[in-house]
Amino acid sequence: MNADYQDLVDEISALLGAPATLEDRDFRLIAFGAHDSEDAGAMDPVRTRSILTRRSTTEVRAWFERFGIAQAAAPVRIPADPAAGVLRGRLCLPVRHRGTVYGYVWLLAADSDAGAAPSLPDSALDAAMAVCGRIGTQLADEARARADLGPHLNTLLTSDSDGRRATALATLSAPLGTGGPYGLLCVAPWTGAVPGVRTVPGASVLTLVPVPGASGPRLAALVRLSAGADLGPAHGAAKALLGTTTGATAGATAGPTVGTAVGTAASVGLSTPVRDLADLPAAWREASAAARAALARPHLGPVAEWSAIGPYRLLAALPDSGPGHPVDPAVSPLLAPAHAELARTAEVFLDCAGQAGRTATALNIHRQTLYYRLSRVEQLTGLDLHEGEDRLLLHMSLKAAKL
Repeated sequence: MNADYQDLVDEISALLGAPATLEDRDFRLIAFGAHDSEDAGAMDPVRTRSILTRRSTTEVRAWFERFGIAQAAAPVRIPADPAAGVLRGRLCLPVRHRGTVYGYVWLLAADSDAGAAPSLPDSALDAAMAVCGRIGTQLADEARARADLGPHLNTLLTSDSDGRRATALATLSAPLGTGGPYGLLCVAPWTGAVPGVRTVPGASVLTLVPVPGASGPRLAALVRLSAGADLGPAHGAAKALLGTTTGATAGATAGPTVGTAVGTAASVGLSTPVRDLADLPAAWREASAAARAALARPHLGPVAEWSAIGPYRLLAALPDSGPGHPVDPAVSPLLAPAHAELARTAEVFLDCAGQAGRTATALNIHRQTLYYRLSRVEQLTGLDLHEGEDRLLLHMSLKAAKL
C-alpha cells in the first residue's frame, strides 16, 4: 500500500469521521481507512471483497458507474441495493485532475442508517474534496510516468546489450517497483498506434515490438496481477485489446483498431506470472510463443496462455517462419501448395495417434482413400510412417510450418 495515499485517505477519514477507501478508476484498491465499528455488519460484501482481493468485479464497477461517478465533479450519494450486494449506502468522492477522473474515494453509511448514503456537512465535504484533488494530481503524475515507459519496456524485451537492459530495468522499477506479480501480453499482429495505458484495464505499460520476419509488429502489454498471481486481470486486458475487431480511433479515450495484417485476425498470448521485472524478457518469449500458437491453431485462441499450448511451447521456440526459414528436406516436398491435402491428411493422421479409423472419420473419407494418401506421403518424403522417429519428424515439421 502506498504510504502517501494511505496518509491522504486517513486525512479524509479524519475530516469526515468515517473510514474511507481509495480505488483507482478501474476499481483497484489503493488504500483504505481502519474499520473500528463493533457492528458485524459495518461492511457489506462489496467493500469486504475489495479489501480482501484489492479489486472489484466488472459487474460491481458497472453498477456504480450507472450513477454517473465517472463524469461527476462533486460527491455522489448512492443508496443501498441488497440485490446487488450493496447493503450500505455510499458517498463517492470523485478523484479528478484537470477534468479527468483518476479514481474514487468511498465512504459507507453509518450503522444507524445503513440504507441511505452518508450525509455530511458541506464544509467537511469541501475539505475532503480538496484532499481528493491532491490525490488526483499524484495519480495523474503516475499515469504520465507510465505512459512514457513504453520505450524502456521495449529495450528490456529486445536489446542484446546488458547495459541498456540494466538501464531500462532501473527506469521501469522506479515507478512500478521491482515486485510483481505481473503478466505480459503479446498481441499479434498489431496495426495502428499504441493505445493509451488508460484505455486498457490493468495495464501498466504498453509498447510496440517490431519482429523481423513476422507478419506484422506485436504489441506488448504489462499487466499487474493480484497478489495470488491470478491471470484474470491479464485476460481482462486481452479482451479489451481485442475488443470488437472493428476497434476505434487511437487516442486518449479509445484504443486503435485491432485486427490485423491482411486477412489475419489478431491473437493474444499470455505469459506465466512473473514476480520480478528482470524476468520480463523470458516472459515475452512465452507470450510471443503463445500468440504464434494461437494464430497457427485457432482452437487455442484468440487468447492463449503459454502454459496451455502444449507441444507448441517447444515448437514456438523455433524462429518465426519466413522465406528463409529452414524446412527439413524430407518434408519440404509435402509442404508445396500442390500437396496441401496430403499434408493435411498426414497431420490429422498423426494427431489421431496413427489410428486409421479415427483419421478417416475426422477427414470424412474412406479408409482406402486414407491408405492411398498416406502411401503418397511416404513416396514424397521418403519417410516410413511405421517408424516412430519418422512420424515425430513429420509431425513436428507440419506443426512448425504453421507457426
